[in-house]
Amino acid sequence: MEAHLMAARKWTTEQIPSQTGRTALVTGANSGIGYQSALELARSGAHVLLGCRNAAKGRAALDRLLRGAAGARAEVVELDMASLASVRAFAMTFAERGIVLDLLINNAGVMALPTRELTQDGFERQFGTNHLGHFALTGLLMPQLLASPAPRVVTVASLAHRNGKIEFDNLQSERKYKPWDAYGASKLANILFAKELDRRARAAHSTLVSVAVHPGVSTTNIIENGPGSNGLKAMVLKIVAPVIMQPDAAGALPTLYAATSPNARGGEYVGPDGWMEMKGSPVEVQPRANGLDTAVGARLWTVSEALTGVTYPALV
Repeated sequence: MEAHLMAARKWTTEQIPSQTGRTALVTGANSGIGYQSALELARSGAHVLLGCRNAAKGRAALDRLLRGAAGARAEVVELDMASLASVRAFAMTFAERGIVLDLLINNAGVMALPTRELTQDGFERQFGTNHLGHFALTGLLMPQLLASPAPRVVTVASLAHRNGKIEFDNLQSERKYKPWDAYGASKLANILFAKELDRRARAAHSTLVSVAVHPGVSTTNIIENGPGSNGLKAMVLKIVAPVIMQPDAAGALPTLYAATSPNARGGEYVGPDGWMEMKGSPVEVQPRANGLDTAVGARLWTVSEALTGVTYPALV
């Protein structure tokens, strides 16, 4: 009986409150966690903007979404998180529409690129896409977020943060590039950013809620297309994938919980409740100590402002 009651408490998409009247932006929404998040938000009544780098893939995702959510209010917007120019252009266009942004899901990302690549702005591609692009986007959209009565920012991190390290003298992996080290650092940056954003929102007496999440280990394009075909970690990942991974719809649950549940609180880190947090239902979990270092989080914020040229005056 007790086990049955515990199972009944598991959070599912059926518990998403009505999102009618709310506008949500999901980055990297053409596949994986981003697409599944956009789909469920649309099904719940939200006006969803699918932020996509590739227009053709974005249109295909929108067609798929509209087939799965009849009558949904959704649209594709051009947004490349590896380009500050693209981020600024989108933020300016969105501001000109004069609408409120209730929910921002910072989801887009790249993982363990085999060789070091740079963004258009000269940043290491994983750090630039996964962290700096979203730092800039969130800051530039802050006026529209704060115009909402209950704004939320959800930032998607990863279990890979556990081995991440923020090396301020090597943020762009100039000295030595290791694919998984760079990825871990970018995902650690996601957690530090989300928590620092929440601290600043509280200090400013803002209603904004910032939550970090991770999807466990899910079968998404970032897994299939990220790691190189060579290397022990990539080989092991492919061998154990069928056992430890969950579908992307299940991997999106922590994101959807953080985005919609009235029980989600600012500053939390949400992930699956299963073995080693690899899969399961969304619950509050704890990052490793490196994700709780407020001094590093504050310094990373200042450095990110300098690198992107984006500040958050409304939260000062």
